Amino acid sequence: MSKTTTILKRLGIAVLWGMVLSGFVVLLVAAIQDKDAGKCKSIQVKFEGKDDNFFIESKDIKSLITKDKNLNPIGKRIGDINIAQLEAIVDQDPWVKNAEIYFDNSQQLNIKVTQREPVARIFTFSGNSFYVDGAGEHIPVSSRYAARVPVFTGFPTDAEKLQKADSLLTVQIVDLGTYIGNDPFWMAQVEQLMITADRRFEFIPKLGDQVIAFGEGVDIDKKFTKLLAFYKEGLNKVGWNNYTRINIAFENEVVCTRKDGVVPLQPVIKTDSAKLFVPDEPPIADSEDSTAHVPAAVKPVHTEREKPAAKPAPAVKEKAKAQKEKVKKEKAAAPAKQQPKAVYKPGNKSVNTSKKQKTP
Repeated sequence: MSKTTTILKRLGIAVLWGMVLSGFVVLLVAAIQDKDAGKCKSIQVKFEGKDDNFFIESKDIKSLITKDKNLNPIGKRIGDINIAQLEAIVDQDPWVKNAEIYFDNSQQLNIKVTQREPVARIFTFSGNSFYVDGAGEHIPVSSRYAARVPVFTGFPTDAEKLQKADSLLTVQIVDLGTYIGNDPFWMAQVEQLMITADRRFEFIPKLGDQVIAFGEGVDIDKKFTKLLAFYKEGLNKVGWNNYTRINIAFENEVVCTRKDGVVPLQPVIKTDSAKLFVPDEPPIADSEDSTAHVPAAVKPVHTEREKPAAKPAPAVKEKAKAQKEKVKKEKAAAPAKQQPKAVYKPGNKSVNTSKKQKTP
C-alpha cells in the first residue's frame, strides 16, 4: 500500500511540473506573438568605446536604416522587421566595427555600436590621408573629429588592395603606432614619423632637433628602451645639441653623427665640402659602418695671408706647374676619407619605460 502511494505522489508531482511548464510556454508564446504584433515606436543608438570621441553620431546610424522606406522600421510590425539585415547595413559603415540590434519591452529598436579605434594616421605621397585600426583596416578621415594618434608620412601607395611589401609596411606602422600610442612619454615625444625610400622610419622628436633613424619597424621596445637610455646616460651629459643624427637601428649600440661647425638647425655641410674643415675634437669611438657619411664636428681652418714672392724664372715656373698638376692628380685619385661618428653602447642597466616615466 505504501509503495503504491509513493508512486502516485511522484506521478502527481510530474504532472504538476508538466502543467507548469506548459503554462509557461503558452505565456511565452503569447508574449512573443503580442510583441511581434506590436509596432516599432522609436530607435535608440548607443556607442561603446574607450572614450567619448566618436567619429560618427547617432543620426548617422539612424539614417543608414531609415533613408530607405522599405527598410525603415518605424511604424512596422516587429515580426516583419529583418534584424539581421539591419545589422548588416550598419556594419557596412567604415567606422563601425560591430553592431547589435534588438527590441526591448517598450517596442523600441536598440542599436549598440562598437566603433573602430584608429592607431595611426597615414599620409601618402600624393597627399591623401586615412587612418588604420589595429587590424590594419583603412578608416576614412572624419570632418568632425581628429584622432590623436602617431602620424606617418610618405606611404608609397594609395591603392586599397596592397602589394606584399606595402602590406608588411602597414603591419609595421600598426605596431609602431600602437606602441607609441600606449606610452605617454613617447606619445608626447614622437608626433610624426617619416617613411624613407627604403621603407624605414625616421622622426624628429619634440625634445631636441636630431633626426632619429629608427630603421625597420621591428624590435620596437628594444629600440625605444635603448634611445631612452641614451637620453639619460648620453645626451644629459654631453649636451642635447651636439649631434645632428642618432641611429638606433643597430643592435646594442647607438651611432651618432656629430654636428658641424654651423649654428644649430642650419643645413649640414656636405661630405665633399668637408675638406675645408678639420675636426674640432676626436670622436668618442670610430665606427666602421659606412652607411652614414656626415662630417664630424668641425671648424674652419684659418690661414694667414702670405707676402707676395718674387717672380720666378721661366724654367722654375714650368717645373712648379708640373709638380702642382701631379699633386692634383694624386689627390683626385685618393679615396675620400670616412667621416668619424660617435658610437654609444648602453650598459646592461635596465631602463624604466612605464607610463610614469618623465621626460629626462
